[in-house]
Amino acid sequence: MHVKRRTVLFGAAAAAGAGLAPGMMSAPARAAGLPLVANLPAGAPDRRLFAPGEQRFAGYLVILAPMTNDIVTSDIEGGDPYGFMGGGWWRTPSQPFNSRVQEHVFTLSWFYANKRAWNPYYRDTALLGRLDAALQHYLALQNPDGSWPEYSPGERGKASSGFGIGYLAKTLANLRQANALPSRRAQLEGVLRKGVDWYLDPGNSVVWDEPFKYTNQAVAGVAGSALTLRLLPDQARWTKLQDRIRFVAKWAQSPAGFFYDPRGMDINYNFEVMLPEMAELYLQTKNPLLVSMTRKFSDWFGYNLLREPDGSGWLTYYAVSDRTSVAFYDDVIPDPDRSILGSHFVPAVPDFGAFFTAREDKAATRQAWAADPAPVPALAKQDTSPRIIAHAPYGETLPTRSAKRAAIANLPYLRRDDFTERRHDDYGNQDYLYVRRPGLYLGAFFGERQGSAVKAGTGFLWHPTAGTVIHAQQTATGCWGTVRDGKADAESNLIAEYPSKDRVRYRTPDGSVSTELVIGSHSISRRVTATSAATEQVPLVLQPGDEVVFSDGTVVPYGETRTATDDSIVIRRGQATITITWSGRRTATLNTSSRTYLRDQRRRVHVLRIPHDGSLETVVRTAG
Repeated sequence: MHVKRRTVLFGAAAAAGAGLAPGMMSAPARAAGLPLVANLPAGAPDRRLFAPGEQRFAGYLVILAPMTNDIVTSDIEGGDPYGFMGGGWWRTPSQPFNSRVQEHVFTLSWFYANKRAWNPYYRDTALLGRLDAALQHYLALQNPDGSWPEYSPGERGKASSGFGIGYLAKTLANLRQANALPSRRAQLEGVLRKGVDWYLDPGNSVVWDEPFKYTNQAVAGVAGSALTLRLLPDQARWTKLQDRIRFVAKWAQSPAGFFYDPRGMDINYNFEVMLPEMAELYLQTKNPLLVSMTRKFSDWFGYNLLREPDGSGWLTYYAVSDRTSVAFYDDVIPDPDRSILGSHFVPAVPDFGAFFTAREDKAATRQAWAADPAPVPALAKQDTSPRIIAHAPYGETLPTRSAKRAAIANLPYLRRDDFTERRHDDYGNQDYLYVRRPGLYLGAFFGERQGSAVKAGTGFLWHPTAGTVIHAQQTATGCWGTVRDGKADAESNLIAEYPSKDRVRYRTPDGSVSTELVIGSHSISRRVTATSAATEQVPLVLQPGDEVVFSDGTVVPYGETRTATDDSIVIRRGQATITITWSGRRTATLNTSSRTYLRDQRRRVHVLRIPHDGSLETVVRTAG
């Protein structure tokens, strides 16, 4: 229920005059509600006033008043409880029992505590009163054992508790800085100790489950615990924290190099969530195990991010991401940059610098932002993650352009042109295969898929001068595989064997589709046998300047669909030529799609489909 609010005389200042702490209002005051926070004046904020590293606060400043004014501060029968952060600004379900909805208490506390030329809410009494109300509700949501709920009342949440400890610790630091709300601070300290005890308990099967899952959530909780123990020192708890770091180092990272999320790999969660949280933990503890884990992950990441030769960015092997669908990263990422805190590992792991925006380029984007005369746009509801600004005070250690170039040059498939690398994880018998030959780089996955989004089998084909040419999608209609009776073999837990470094045989568990993969120095052959008619599917990444022609002369313009009865198609991109042939003349279709990559959106997915009677060989040859 959305409660209409109005400004009344019983505000924070009035309460202070009466000897009451904000949020501990008299009954008439609570019945009427707290004063509203004033909106920004016309034309604010002025982009030129922000320090470069704090520009990310601007969008939050624009929404601060409306978000704060949506906090329930009126007692209306049947309405939401006092202190609930209504309005649907952050996390779902937007319900009073979901403690994650309250995480913006950190945001409110930061604006209250920090004096900036662009921050009119510094020491704002209306803001403080509503912050206190939100804290009252947030702290009351803590379960007796120290955990917090997210999806149902009383739930013991791994994520809600882990991230919550971090945000509440940062809120405590801000309130101490402002010397505000002493009674609430004392309550908050007790709540944090209780939360840390629950989170660091090795017998807590919610967090320290077997097998270990959702690494990002657990590490967030340990990082928040570390900050809490900096604010509330306790040697016994600190010893427990170090034990949990050792546990994470032993169980949270696959032998392949990725972090379990939940039990497979996920590009987004590993790089944009897990690594920043681990960087915060490192900044608080300087534990060297965290550097070792990052070095191992950086090596893994280097096999899965495909560098475009023009330097515009990366396509990712996202077909094997089990939770999200981040398919690319631009070379230069403007603020807000969710991954930036992870750059604190770059001095210790220089090769990790390949994946971050270069220092000079970040500075240029910030200069351009400050010079932009357009008003600062308001953040959309739900796209308001407090992590963006919570990480800002830590700064960044981005690589220079030259250091980034050196790190990119050290990527496995750029440093060497002939290897077969198979990374294995016993959980689900997962195999991640990477094959580099002089004229190509291939990725594939076999074994038990750890999420429905994962598409197994062949995943990508990259060429040294053409870049990514084939890029499997997370859909049955966009994967690189064989579709039979409406289902792709890539949707199965494919069973593979490896007769040699140049050959792979794999099949669906029911044997309905079998494939033999043969890899040459400049070619890949897929020999498919199905128990009934099927369609071979190849997701191509095409660019506007490409020449795409079926061998019968049918030209396929960029962004259009064409059908031809033929046995091959040729793609020319600059000096590179990619030829795809198939056994026998068949009616093949190249379908365009709406999926584009990178900021320039010049790379578009087009899916080649070749129907057959159950037996087909396709060969991809590269030249140039």
